Amino acid sequence: MGTANGEQPAAGASSDKLRHVESMSQLPSGAGKISGINAVVLGESLAAEENDLIFPSPEFSANALVSSPKQYQEMYERSIKDPSGFWSEIAETFYWKEKWNPSEVCSENLDVTKGPVQISWFKGGKTNICYNAVDRNIESGNGDKIAMYWEGNEPGQDAKLTYSELLEKVCQLSNYLKSVGVGKGDAVIIYLPMLLELPIAMLACARIGAVHSVVFAGFSADSLAQRIVDCKPKLVITCNAVKRGAKPILLKDIVDAALVESEKNGVSVGLCLTYENQSAMKREDTKWQAERDVWWQDVVTKFSTKCDVEWVDAEDPLFLLYTSGSTGKPKGVLHTSGGYMLYTATTFKYAFDYKPTDIYWCTADCGWITGHSYVTYGPLLNGATVLIFEGTPNYPDSGRCWDIVDKYNVSIFYTAPTLVRSLMRDGTEYVTCYSRKSLRVLGSVGEPINPSAWRWFYNIVGDSRCPISDTWWQTETGGFMITPLPGAWPQKPGSATFPFFGVQPVIVDEKGQEIEGECSGYLCIKKSWPGAFRTLYGDHERYETTYFKPFAGYYFTGDGCSRDKDGYHWLTGRVDDVINVSGHRIGTAEVESALVSHPQCAEAAVVGVEHEVKGQGIYAFVTLVDGVPYSAELRKSLIMTVRNQIGAFAAPDKIHWAPGLPKTRSGKIMRRILRKIAARQLDELGDTSTLADPGVVEQLIALSDC
Repeated sequence: MGTANGEQPAAGASSDKLRHVESMSQLPSGAGKISGINAVVLGESLAAEENDLIFPSPEFSANALVSSPKQYQEMYERSIKDPSGFWSEIAETFYWKEKWNPSEVCSENLDVTKGPVQISWFKGGKTNICYNAVDRNIESGNGDKIAMYWEGNEPGQDAKLTYSELLEKVCQLSNYLKSVGVGKGDAVIIYLPMLLELPIAMLACARIGAVHSVVFAGFSADSLAQRIVDCKPKLVITCNAVKRGAKPILLKDIVDAALVESEKNGVSVGLCLTYENQSAMKREDTKWQAERDVWWQDVVTKFSTKCDVEWVDAEDPLFLLYTSGSTGKPKGVLHTSGGYMLYTATTFKYAFDYKPTDIYWCTADCGWITGHSYVTYGPLLNGATVLIFEGTPNYPDSGRCWDIVDKYNVSIFYTAPTLVRSLMRDGTEYVTCYSRKSLRVLGSVGEPINPSAWRWFYNIVGDSRCPISDTWWQTETGGFMITPLPGAWPQKPGSATFPFFGVQPVIVDEKGQEIEGECSGYLCIKKSWPGAFRTLYGDHERYETTYFKPFAGYYFTGDGCSRDKDGYHWLTGRVDDVINVSGHRIGTAEVESALVSHPQCAEAAVVGVEHEVKGQGIYAFVTLVDGVPYSAELRKSLIMTVRNQIGAFAAPDKIHWAPGLPKTRSGKIMRRILRKIAARQLDELGDTSTLADPGVVEQLIALSDC
């Protein structure tokens, strides 16, 4: 990391802060073979491997919110030079019960050498994100507009809610929550599948100032219990079961086990609100504890459809979302109300070139940050119509996505590279037998999308007429950080392109020195942005150590990045011990801890490897207890241990038997060597002489195919 081909800024660069977008003024304004660049225009031809640039068509640009590099540069420059003015103007378009102090729009310290890290935006301003996402749309005359379509697991299962109907359901749940003692600042854990009740529960918490913590309903009982113990919720909201494809998953049983486990650790939750999901399980078949469990349908529907709003400070907490860390203990990322509201709304609007007539579908689950920012809050804050899908993209067959696109006339489709690669492998016939003519903008999230998958997505799914918003961001950032703006500039397959308004990405070397021009290094952000997370719940020291100590004065993303001669950014993946599997960040320590809990596992080391579909796969080196023989049954048992403790998405793709692990004399595992063995890059092992036992490397290589 940290090598530069050109350390000097381009001639005429006017500002250190803006140097990475200066090159846009040099981009050709038309398509064709220009200055050695092969280019195509949106809608005119397919993107081939030799095409460096894909230009928006004149028609698309003419109708885009940001229609040219020049317009982007002007807006971006303002957002950097006058962030208070830029974001205050946007804030004025939302409802505030009380205005913020105009002289203190932003306060920040990102430099650990100058005191505690702190970020605040619009402090003192009083608002409510639920009011702005729902009530405000009704008051502007859109009460009868569809807020949410719901498509169930089985084709033919569907529902919809107008903004007025959504508000009524949110208010009923808010009133119920207040009746059982939930108030401002109290935590509520939500463990639900993609039913309409999931975003309803999020909005209901936000309406009364409660802090929601959505846990992906694929996490195990142990993982759920960890989160319960950490945030000590007033109640847990779940449903009895869900079907994923043809497979029923008994969510209530998982919650029951988690509540038993959390009680052992000193945290007792006395209430479990359970939604009866009749399509997956009947009420009478659900295990029940009468003194603790309550059916949603029996109580919530009895409450009033009107509920007063709790006005909260812009810096009051909105939600906790736990993300994997490299130490094994999940990190409770804390987002606040005001800045997050502005940032998700603004990024959604511009990155998807949103129009009021759009039908928007993001395939993410609300258990992840994408579901918070770009299923629930960002779209609704713009008055959008959102599609929520309970099922899986390949059930009953691999054409399900495009069947749904045609059914609802989806115009913006936002998904993960994992899904793109999976459908790509299944064949184009599942795509081309559907119209997809409603599609206007495509999006990619979760990990860098490789150029071949980008081209397939563009050529096949989008018929070479839909730009792709290949977004880079993180749970911690709250919203998009580096992203194309459709219609504004040419795209390069696989590149996240340029920073969003107010975002100042820098690439630094190992010493923290900024590198200019064409280079590779560590991606950091200087200066804060409204959507930034404020702390890790209950552990501000870890917040500072993880994100701000590696490079003082910067937010360290943990990602590697290259910048090409045109200023385009190319994300190269994690540089720490977190693996990105299908867009889900999984800490290696978390998986190692689960493996070592197996009675026949003495030690484990986990690394990420390239995976054709998932982006990265989990590769586990396992040392067994002395005398235990290798076997296929034991391999399956180890994988099941991880599935049970964390979830199926964290199951290792490969168990590699290891008589020993390559360690330094101080006992540190040399993961660099393990990564090379896992990737079969045996000619790149490097110097192994510093290992306590260099012979272990040959043993591992010999067992590669066992």
